[in-house]
Amino acid sequence: MTTEAESGTPGAPRAAGPEGGVDASRIAAHLATFADLTEPGPGCTRLAFSPLERRAHAVFARHMADLGLSVGTDHAGNTVAELPGTGEPRAIGTGSHLDTVPSGGGFDGIVGVVSAMEVAEVMVRSGTPHRRPWRFVAFAAEEGARFGQACNGSRMAAGLTSSADLSGFTDRDGVTMADAMAGVGLRPDLVDRSRWRAEDWFAFVELHIEQGEVLRSRGLDVGVVDVISGSTRLRVRATGRATHSGGTPMHLRRDAMVVAAECVVLGDRIARDPARRGVRVTVGRLTVEPGSITTIPGEVEFFVDVRDVDPVRQRETARVLAQEFAAVAMARGVELVTETIADTPPVTLPDWVADHARAASDGLGLPYQVLPSGASHDIQQIGHIIPAGLLFVPSEAGLSHSPDEFTPTEQIVPGVRVLLRTLLRLDEADR
Repeated sequence: MTTEAESGTPGAPRAAGPEGGVDASRIAAHLATFADLTEPGPGCTRLAFSPLERRAHAVFARHMADLGLSVGTDHAGNTVAELPGTGEPRAIGTGSHLDTVPSGGGFDGIVGVVSAMEVAEVMVRSGTPHRRPWRFVAFAAEEGARFGQACNGSRMAAGLTSSADLSGFTDRDGVTMADAMAGVGLRPDLVDRSRWRAEDWFAFVELHIEQGEVLRSRGLDVGVVDVISGSTRLRVRATGRATHSGGTPMHLRRDAMVVAAECVVLGDRIARDPARRGVRVTVGRLTVEPGSITTIPGEVEFFVDVRDVDPVRQRETARVLAQEFAAVAMARGVELVTETIADTPPVTLPDWVADHARAASDGLGLPYQVLPSGASHDIQQIGHIIPAGLLFVPSEAGLSHSPDEFTPTEQIVPGVRVLLRTLLRLDEADR
């Protein structure tokens, strides 16, 4: 695998075509509309399987219907719009997600959906002929912040998550994914009917912000992704004894928080080991009970996210973490249970789809770089059943999952043009 791979030639001639119809003002207006659909507070909060997420899907559906496309929502909550072709039955597709993490930004996922909306509008306005059906998708519940598992709508579409699994995922309020889905009018008991058939598809390409600094730091317009890292997620519960902070001497304490703190630092140290170069370990959520200033913590629950582009190293790191966490807890007389709540392997994307994206970039005279993705994406799940590609546009300061997440519209437009040219090439291709 190459992480510092070839770059496109910036001097290539710029070809005329429908890509010239991509409109920055429309893109900016769509982004602003979605940004307004948020809970109060900093950034954008539109959680998976919430009423706000469904309202965002309704905005997408209305825009596509107004363009004359057929639109539907499946039992998993994915919204799909279709522009019919002239004969070839296997579809090409593009899209991303509309949910966010708490206090996130307005670009992660949303840029990919807005790009799909813009590509659809350009194709309708230009009347550009195409032989395949073009499908534009807003996936449901991509972020794992609420239920622990990421890419839920795309996992259901790919048949990787079934209706029987949905009651096993709960949010911090104890609401199951199945109940949350039912609460916004979906049918969790019927999600198995939402599985896509591989024979109905030719290829799918997602556009996303990079969520890193490679493109911005090198002044490049587009990234073409070759591999997407995997993610193993652990729920760890440390149970000690909650007693008075003043009445309990240090040598008699069974402090769950001290164990959790040691585990957090241990995870960071393991990830920084040169032998594990490339692995990333994060503890992003931690809950302390009873949560009193004057009480020794009796129970702490925290979540660990292990990411890597090497599946063996990813799983081995998670195994080592669980083993070492147990040793830390035992030394302090604290009970500890570690549970794997999600496990997604890395995915290497097919070269032939990426070749079309590279050729599209060259044809438009836009410099690009081939690079890996450290973040998970819906395309990672869809890629199990459909040949898939992933394009990046730059992220300011590499920030994401933050209110400061930002990509200027003028840096989104080149990516949308490459996306459109890539889809046009795929429309004509037999491979």
